[in-house]
This record gives sequence, structure tokens and C-alpha cells, in this order.
Amino acid sequence: MIQNFLQGHSTNAYQFFGAHPDEGGCWFRLYAPNARRIWLLCSHNNWDPIPMDYDFSGFYRTYVPGASDGDQYVFRVEQDNGEIVEKSDPFGFQMSLRPAYSSVINSLHGFPFTDTEWMETRGIGYDLPVNIYELHCGSWKQKSKDPNQQEGTGWLNYRELAEALIPYLKENHFTHVELLPLSEHPFDGSWGYQVSGFYAVTSRYGSPQDFMAFVNACHANGIGVILDFVPVHFATDSFSLIRFDGTPLYEYADPDMAYSQWGTCFFDFDKPAVRSFLISAACFWLEYYHIDGLRMDAISNMLYWQGDVSLGLHIVGIQFIKELNYQIKQRFPKVMLIAEDSTDFPKVTAPFYLDGLGFDYKWDMGWMNDTLDYFRMPPALRREKYHQLSFSMMYFQSEKFLLPFSHDEVVHGKATIMQKMWGEYDVKFPQCRALFAYMFTHPGKKLNFMGNEIGHFREWDEKRQMDWLLEQYPLHDSFHQYFRRLSQLYLTMPALYAKEYDPAAFCWLEVDAPEECVYAYKRSGGGQTVAVVLNLSDQSYLPFYVGLDTPCALREVFNSDALCWSGGGMVNDGLIVAEQIAHKGHRYRFGLRLAPFSASILEIISENQ
Repeated sequence: MIQNFLQGHSTNAYQFFGAHPDEGGCWFRLYAPNARRIWLLCSHNNWDPIPMDYDFSGFYRTYVPGASDGDQYVFRVEQDNGEIVEKSDPFGFQMSLRPAYSSVINSLHGFPFTDTEWMETRGIGYDLPVNIYELHCGSWKQKSKDPNQQEGTGWLNYRELAEALIPYLKENHFTHVELLPLSEHPFDGSWGYQVSGFYAVTSRYGSPQDFMAFVNACHANGIGVILDFVPVHFATDSFSLIRFDGTPLYEYADPDMAYSQWGTCFFDFDKPAVRSFLISAACFWLEYYHIDGLRMDAISNMLYWQGDVSLGLHIVGIQFIKELNYQIKQRFPKVMLIAEDSTDFPKVTAPFYLDGLGFDYKWDMGWMNDTLDYFRMPPALRREKYHQLSFSMMYFQSEKFLLPFSHDEVVHGKATIMQKMWGEYDVKFPQCRALFAYMFTHPGKKLNFMGNEIGHFREWDEKRQMDWLLEQYPLHDSFHQYFRRLSQLYLTMPALYAKEYDPAAFCWLEVDAPEECVYAYKRSGGGQTVAVVLNLSDQSYLPFYVGLDTPCALREVFNSDALCWSGGGMVNDGLIVAEQIAHKGHRYRFGLRLAPFSASILEIISENQ
């Protein structure tokens, strides 16, 4: 254990460091090689300082008889310059509610998980539908006497959240929930991305056992749990990791390199203790909380110095990512590893034996940006930018992509997804319906931030719950029903997810109609073939012809302009038979009625090769 930690290869340092109760008391262990002296202060003995013994190679330890779960503690550190500061435990499993910063003894043992079957059968999901609901625990829904209140009276506990959220996830056909970081953090407005306790689930919403109950309940209902993990930087609060023993133990020594663009400290991945600390932290959440996936934040800052491509490759950071993912996969091979990376760095999702980083999925930020920019444009400009929407398929095979409409796209003046659509209020809805039809039929796994499904107009605010009032308005209610049906279709049509990373499973049927702003493509998989036709202009077509290379019959199974979604009702009833008439290089064609800003999904029910 100790040797692995000092060499930077430990995956379970949390089993040694931190507070570990036994039958008669509790062991406390800490790594602070440059401290002069360290005392333990614990509520068990009224905070009287207890000198800790120096072990070797920078390790301190002490045993406190009678200390047990629920007792609070901090370390008083005399740093190398003689200054005395109080620090929370870097390996603490629980912390007091902010603004307090004391760690809390919690053995974490004994929670009665009942998810053995889930844990044995879960997987990465390459050939399965993956439909992720991204969630901020404190602002999805809050306690309130009046369900129509916009500002709640308090956060839901993890168990209360499970009770309210899980039925909602199932009704809306989500396969996974992705939680913004739950590692303890001092500032609510950081959303969890400026971490002070990498091993402590935030006490804002309850205890570690409450969160275990949340995960267990999700698994009992067939919902996977993905957690945001922040391995790049940490909060600079004085009680946290910064200059822990009076020296830059976790961060860079050079102040020009130490601080990030967020005002936090970058981890120095060249230090073995840092590597062991972070690898163990990732494995900790997977072992103790049965987490199904880790979405790793700000990967570009590990690939390039300070995330700036012009500063060159961050070789040590790249090596660390590979080791982090490798060690995780060695212990937890069925866990999803997802990279949030905005660069074009190659082989992010390639396996280790091909010199890849070893992630399972990468957020397709290019697809997200190009798509949302396109839908912001007036229809007249879309003709000029026609191929901006089709460009994603030029590079799609380079990685295993996940399509994200995340929290980052609905804050800081960017406007929500619905609000981004061109035009006035009532014109936004048909475009947003077409947008999500495009998303759910485009190859790649799906991720939507809370509120996208009801057409949220107000930007996300971590202090306020979602505007559930919107569902009282017909356009929002029908939009929610539309999103729900589209999600269900995605889960039940194998052509939309099976073999989606196989180039043979996708082909364009129409990608040369800039004047009309119409696109058509075919998806195949799981013994099923579907055609998708998008009209992203403000004009209707009666009909629009799409070419095919084989004779076939088609049946429309979904149309975004249906009356039930508050559309105009321009749908295509009955069987559609392809004609043997050449069309744009194809031998056959079929015609469709296309409403403005609409999407049609058709199942090909017979096809002669």
C-alpha cells in the first residue's frame, strides 16, 4: 500500500489514509511530509489537541480510543514555515455542511445494497441506447409547500430525491442520470466543480448512506448513475489541499503554473502522491457507491498546458490520464469513462493497446456547437450554412461520441436550448422539436440537461428549482409529451442505436438540398432500417422527393408536426412505396409531405437488395 502510494500507482489509498474506526476507537492517518508537527482535534474529546506520531516518509498517525462514526475532526498543521493552520482530511469520507469544514468519521460499511444483479450485468452500452439526464441535485426540485413556487424552501435529501426523480426518469425513458459533482465543495455557485473534499459526498443533501440509498434505488429501477469527476483542479480555500503542509504538496510550485482560469489550483500530475490520490479517489466512488460511470471534466487541461493548445502537449497529464483510465478499467471493467474534451486530440476513445487514452465515450462538442449555431440562424442564412449541419458525419468515426446538450449550454447568457431557436415564441417550438428529432436519430449516445425536456426558457440558476409551472402551458406540455415519446422511440428502435459506431450503419439519402434546407439519412441496426427526413426551412413541400437505391415500402412512425405535439398536422399516412424513378443519382425515390421546421421518421418495412 505505502510503496504503491509513494510511487503513484495506488488505487485504494483510502483504505489506509483518513479516519478508520475499529471496535474500540479510530485510527487517523495523514500524508504531510514537510509539516513540522501535526495535532488531531476531535469532537470526541472536546477538541483537545492530540499530537500525531510521525511514521516514515511523511506519514502521520494516531489512535483515539472511543472515537466513532459521527465524531467531527480536523488536523492542526504546523507548516514548514512555522505557521499553524487547520485542515480538513484530504481522505475524509464526510464533511460538515458548509461553511463548516470539519471532517466527519464515517466507516461507510454495512449499507445493505441490493443491486448485485445490476452490478453483474451492467456494461458500457456500445450497442444499446444510452439516454442520459444531467442533473444538479439542488435545483431540479426543492422542498416547497406550494409546488408552483419557483424558489423552494430547501434541498431534497438524497433519499427524497430518489423518490421524486426515479419515476420521472422512467416516465421520460432515460437510461442514466448524470449528477453534477457531488464531491464536497465550499461554494454553491461552483456547482461542485471546485472541490475541497474529493472523498466526501456533499453534506448538502444528506449523508454518505443517504447517497448509497439513492444509487441503490436507481439500480433497482434500471437506472445507471454517472458522476462528474474533477481530476484537474481543486478549491483554494485555506482548509483544503492548497499548501497543505506549508509547501505545494498537491499543486505546482511555480505560481505561474499553479492557478487555473477558474481561480483554482491545478494538480501537479508529476507528483506520485497526487497520482495516487486521484486514482484512488476515482476508484473510491466506484467501490463504495457503486457508481456506473465517471464523466471527467476539463480534460483539455490535462492534454495541453493550462488547456491552451498553443502552449503544447502536457505530456505528464496525458500519461496520467492513461494510467487513471487503465487502473479504473483493471478494477471496474464495466464502468463507463466519459471525456468532456473540446479539442481534436486524437484517440481519446481508442483502447490502450492502440496508444489511446482509454475513454469509452467523448462529448461531441463540435456537433453541439455547429448544431446550435445552425438553429439560431434565420432560415434564409441556413441555405448558406447548409453543410454545417452535415459536417459531424465527416469525423464521426474518429471517436465514440456522445451528443451533449449540457448545463454549460444553458447558463451565463447563452440562453436555454429552446430560447436559442430562431424567431418568436411560437416559432421556436417546431424548430426545437426538429432539433431533438435530429439529436435522437443522429448516431451517438444522448445527454440532456434538466429542463431541456420541458422547453425551459429561463437560464439555469443553481439557487432555484426548475420552472415546473411551464407544464401548465399547452405548448410546453405538448413539447414535454413530444420529448417523452421521442425518448421512448429511441429506446425501442434498434436502428437508432445498434452498431451506431459502424460506418455501414449510416448513409446519407439527401445531403445536397441547400435551397430547400432538407436532409435525409438512413440508419440500420438490429435487423431494422429507418429513414429520417428533416425540413429545417420555413417552407412546406408537397411533396419532397428522397432518393433510394433499392425498391422498398416505408411507413411513417413519427412526425414532429403531428397535432398531438401542437404541430400543424402535416403528416404522411398510409404506406409509402418507392417509385422506380431516378432521383439525384439514385434509382428509386419516394415522396413526403414536409411541414416547415419538421422531422419525419420512417421505418422501411420491406426492402429488396
